[in-house]
Amino acid sequence: MPAVTFSGPRRIPYPGGCVLEPAPYALEYLLSWLADVTVNGQVMKNQPVFPLIRKMLAHPEEFGITPHDAQQARALFLEQAGQALEEEGGRREWLEKELGG
Repeated sequence: MPAVTFSGPRRIPYPGGCVLEPAPYALEYLLSWLADVTVNGQVMKNQPVFPLIRKMLAHPEEFGITPHDAQQARALFLEQAGQALEEEGGRREWLEKELGG
């Protein structure tokens, strides 16, 4: 079992109209998307996933995880959020760029 787990985002609630195109809106949504994140069996309720993953990558020891665990959490985020972004016409690479590569 991975040290860090969370459920993927539900369908992105695009409001339509002339707010933003669906893909850029989806990217902005995913950068602040909230989920319950489990780290080593401890549930962190309603966390902004993207900023949390960035913190884990920078300082895994603060979360009691290894750098490898943080990279696995990054991969999970890119898989789940990337799929949601692609459904709205975006590209997974946009999220990779936001995470620094």
